[in-house]
Amino acid sequence: MTKPIRHIRILRYCLLFACCTAFVQEAAGQNQSFVESHGAIVRGNPASNKLALVFTGDEYGDGAAFIANALKKEQVHASFFLTGNFYRNKHFKKVIGQLKQDGNYLGSHSDKHLLYCDWGKRDSLLVTRAQFEKDINNSYAELKRFGIDKKQAAYFLPPYEWYNHAIAAWTYDMGLQLVNFTPGTRSAADYTYPEMGTKYVDSEKVLTSILSYEQKDKNGLNGFMLLVHIGTDPRRKDKFYTRLPELIQALKGKGYQFVRVDELLGAL
Repeated sequence: MTKPIRHIRILRYCLLFACCTAFVQEAAGQNQSFVESHGAIVRGNPASNKLALVFTGDEYGDGAAFIANALKKEQVHASFFLTGNFYRNKHFKKVIGQLKQDGNYLGSHSDKHLLYCDWGKRDSLLVTRAQFEKDINNSYAELKRFGIDKKQAAYFLPPYEWYNHAIAAWTYDMGLQLVNFTPGTRSAADYTYPEMGTKYVDSEKVLTSILSYEQKDKNGLNGFMLLVHIGTDPRRKDKFYTRLPELIQALKGKGYQFVRVDELLGAL
């Protein structure tokens, strides 16, 4: 019985892969050119000078007010993918309202920030489809409390920024599109803190990595989804979000336009 079961599983994953790949191709046909990885869109059109600042958040939100004010001052919009835990936190209610009022994109980063698949073996799921769907539905129930429905927040960024083709296909079946940050810079390492040893990346290195990548890549940061955390562990004193005005001004000076994810990738 082992071989037939294994073959069924392989066929199932092939079908899931074809399904989510077809959806990404369909979306790409509507908005010219996307870069895809494991069923998720990870970059917009590399020929366009548009990029999206993307913020994720779960338990920490210490940078929320600073970020909201910085974006407003620089007159740019960003995209915020927050967990149900974040939306439920009464301490964040006011700034979430401000982010929405200022015209930023508010989306889901799951409800409970579940780890979907094994770090070492990506195709090994750690959640069932039922668990996944329940968690997603709960997260959108929290968005609904802020007057945002699934159609307004159809792009979904997975917790831990870690997923596989099965997760991408399940997301598609729920009427959503999986997205993830564009690889190449150290922006997503802004959550690290000194006690993590060699994994720690200070803010100067984060900023340098972004500007250096912009110089060396033939397409610069065109179509980028540049991920930063809305808050970090208190043990990190060197908060990268305080460098955002400097980053935004530098990239504006190079001709980049900051847009929301739905503007970068197109409405669904």
